[in-house]
Amino acid sequence: QVQLVESGGGLVQPGGSLRLSCVASGTINSIYSMGWYRQAPGKQREWVVGITSGGSTNYADSVKGRFTISRDNAKNTVFLQMNSLKPEDTAVYYCNVRIRTVNGLLNTYWGQGTQVTVSS
Repeated sequence: QVQLVESGGGLVQPGGSLRLSCVASGTINSIYSMGWYRQAPGKQREWVVGITSGGSTNYADSVKGRFTISRDNAKNTVFLQMNSLKPEDTAVYYCNVRIRTVNGLLNTYWGQGTQVTVSS
């Protein structure tokens, strides 16, 4: 089994910054990719950013230039540095990790979510 523990959410003023962390633990053969999704009130969960095991990154247009994803492979940890935050970034942020099993299958795991609120 795999567990994901997120931290770093909170309340910040517009223009401020926050840094989210997500640590994966448990039976981990090989992490294929790590990333973040978010879900605002009344909206569907949406993809925000992802990073592969090789370090390739992709960002949603809405966060490009403001958010930066990074990972520490040795610690199975992914980070999301969020700068220039806007009220529309307010959402519950979920860590997403895809792990390749010894049989070559990909399993997807989700964190419990951490609230990010951008408000003055």
